[in-house]
Amino acid sequence: MCDTIVATGQITQDGIALFAKNSDREPNEAQLIQHIPPADHPSGSQVQCTYISIPQVRHTYGAILSRPFWMWGAEMGVNEHGVAIGNEAVFTRMPYQKRGGLTGMDLLRLALERSRNAAEAVEVITSLLETYGQGGNCGYRKKFYYHNSFLIADPRESWVLETAGKEWAAKQVAGLYAISNSLTIDRDWDRASATLLQTALQNKWCSHEKNFSFARHYSDKFYTFFSQSRYRRSCAMQSLQHRRGNIRVQDMFAALRDHGESVSFRPDHHLLRSTVCMHASYGPVRMHQTTASMVAYLHPERPMVFVTGTAAPCTSIFKPLWYDIPMESHFGLPSGQADSHSLFWRHERLHRMILMDFTTRLAIIREERDSLERRFIDRALELNAASLIERKEFTEACFHEANEQELSWLKRIQNTAIKHPPSMLYHMQWKRWNNEANLRL
Repeated sequence: MCDTIVATGQITQDGIALFAKNSDREPNEAQLIQHIPPADHPSGSQVQCTYISIPQVRHTYGAILSRPFWMWGAEMGVNEHGVAIGNEAVFTRMPYQKRGGLTGMDLLRLALERSRNAAEAVEVITSLLETYGQGGNCGYRKKFYYHNSFLIADPRESWVLETAGKEWAAKQVAGLYAISNSLTIDRDWDRASATLLQTALQNKWCSHEKNFSFARHYSDKFYTFFSQSRYRRSCAMQSLQHRRGNIRVQDMFAALRDHGESVSFRPDHHLLRSTVCMHASYGPVRMHQTTASMVAYLHPERPMVFVTGTAAPCTSIFKPLWYDIPMESHFGLPSGQADSHSLFWRHERLHRMILMDFTTRLAIIREERDSLERRFIDRALELNAASLIERKEFTEACFHEANEQELSWLKRIQNTAIKHPPSMLYHMQWKRWNNEANLRL
């Protein structure tokens, strides 16, 4: 389960497009930030994706990716040309290809490496989709099969691309748009696969061309309903509507931290209700959580990215990155087991201790978190045209300060008595996940 949002330049404060995504995966499915440099490749070479290899292109573009540690593909990323892409699992009536094929994350990374703008990324993904199909297990510890939708943005335009097997529809969007785990394109697409309507008619999902709706006739209603995607998409849009015409980077942070309508949200309540800032719980529905978050400032000359590199944006700090400044040493290479060297697992001690008294402990960090991020944003925007050395020194300082701040929060939380303990089933479920990861709190 994930959520992706774009605010094009027409509705942002300074006319620069903004892109944001939460990646929701299994709680112990660590995610890392990876810098991919531009590269030239020999003629006839292959690229090994998650399950299959395909012919490589002669030149690939540089990018910043956020990906589950065990996959080749990425959940979200931004390339050197300012193309930003996020993908979503969608549930359709088309059969899932369980062996081989390209995963949605593979398609996303391939598009970032091969596209100079959003429209070109649509062409790359749809061409690969029609050639190789999409498929393969996309779950970490539990098998998970689905199709994919994509929100694709660059400094000048944005597209939504939604798929069902090898069928697809795409439309250009402007202003504010969000996607979640459901199809959103009705019959207002700008581009579509040649057999999109024919497939629906042959399968008797639709009785007549005049009645056809891609979202309505291709969706698997059962899984789409229980994904709570329409509710989360509505929350993402509503959280930014009041800022329309004045949307800033920090507003995108807030949208990714949205917990819905309740001002006293607790992740151990609401067994079925999922939120944009996703928190895993017990039971068959809410078994995923936000494991990484990204916001991109799509400046036409030098795109900038703010990443958490950690789970739960409400407990995390967004830090600035530029694609030409590798920062792998700050992220480490995590796995599904807790460690002391990766950013993801260092943060998990703080995150999972906050969960044991969410309301009380989140209040301890919220004000300082927001203040620190405002300083990071203001200075990053000032330095966006600065030299590589100046930007690198600033980025290093941000990561160091964020780390020190989280260590300070952890000490305070450890010394704070629990006032509102979580429910027993919720506590037991998180204890199970902690044991599986060999994480000792």
